[in-house]
Amino acid sequence: MQHSIDKLPLGESAEAMTRAVEGCVHCGFCLPVCPTYRELGEEMDSPRGRIFLMKEALEGSISFADAAPYVDRCLGCLACEPACPSGVEYHRLLHPYRELASGAGESWLDRLRQRLMHAVMPSPRLFRAALGLARWSAPLAPMVPARWRHMLQWAGETTVPPIDPLPELVPASGSLRARVGLLTGCVQSVLAPSIAVATARVLARNGVDVVIPRSQGCCGSLALHEGRLGEARRHAGRLVDRLPADVDLWVTTAAGCGSGIAEYADLFAGRGGAGVAVAFAERVIDAHVFLADLGWAEQPSLPSATRVAYQDACHLLHAQGIADPPRDLLRSVGDLELVEIGDDGACCGSAGTYNLQQPELAAELGRSKGAAILAREPAAVVSGNIGCIVQIGRALRQAGSAVPVLHTMELLDAAYRGEFDRLRAQS
Repeated sequence: MQHSIDKLPLGESAEAMTRAVEGCVHCGFCLPVCPTYRELGEEMDSPRGRIFLMKEALEGSISFADAAPYVDRCLGCLACEPACPSGVEYHRLLHPYRELASGAGESWLDRLRQRLMHAVMPSPRLFRAALGLARWSAPLAPMVPARWRHMLQWAGETTVPPIDPLPELVPASGSLRARVGLLTGCVQSVLAPSIAVATARVLARNGVDVVIPRSQGCCGSLALHEGRLGEARRHAGRLVDRLPADVDLWVTTAAGCGSGIAEYADLFAGRGGAGVAVAFAERVIDAHVFLADLGWAEQPSLPSATRVAYQDACHLLHAQGIADPPRDLLRSVGDLELVEIGDDGACCGSAGTYNLQQPELAAELGRSKGAAILAREPAAVVSGNIGCIVQIGRALRQAGSAVPVLHTMELLDAAYRGEFDRLRAQS
């Protein structure tokens, strides 16, 4: 039966979804920036093609299952949004659509896998245990279905560093300039706890008291970006309830977390707790932006002239529009030569859990990113998102490269501590 989108039972999402559909004039400016369109060359694997498919499915002309293969292949990188001359807010269609179409065209095994992933990954304790179990069960991988096999292999190959407990307060060195809370992230706190350690040290060195609550929890971004909006609200609500209010701002070091938190106004629109959640989101700032605005109390420097490539995380560049602050920080580091990768911020294929959901396509995007990086011959690569760091590190290792991939804050911390050469040698 035909019906318009604005008559569907979508609550506050309906108006935004309608604007996104009606705003697309199918001009094609999104095509050259879309990673899946560039890789596959298929109209339905482009943003304008997916908008058409989602509109048809929402209006009942085709089934959600018909549209699923194409919509599922969307990375959600949002490169299409800044490229769109009509200002289409693609994410405001994609995320609620994915909630409506949840499970369409999936087997019960796929649905089980999704449930397990979203039960385990937001919990550092469960995620760490699951990665350990995956390494133990790696010999069983050839006997399980393909999607599960890749997930087991990915987990089995992933290095889990030892827990590095953080104090609840890292005091400022010298004159106090600010007091912030640090969001440590759920996945990041397992895969790279060194990022939070480095960030706290860098901020403290620049006159910032850093508060690090132990019981933080997930911000909901992983669930949000896959259209699991109810789960996202539950995670976000718990996070906001657990955090103290006695800080100037909350600093995040994960682009995916920052972009998800920035969507709390949409996520909680018309629901209980909206005011508190939005007020919290307005006090969250990316670490690059915070430090660039604050300015150095003490300028870091590398031991000798070093080429460093900066990788734009999609949810930093496209979703949040943050391009200059990371580059400004890096350019101000003594003896650091900033190298642009030159691929217009193309997605590396991580995209939250995309490399687990669409492993073949994610691997191709990772290989392309790795090749673009190696062509620039950097001594190190830095990025502002844990997913990018893991994905690019894997791609470079598979290409036979030992170039280290670090978070920007890790590089700054190593520069302050005179440990950059040791970090490189360990890679």
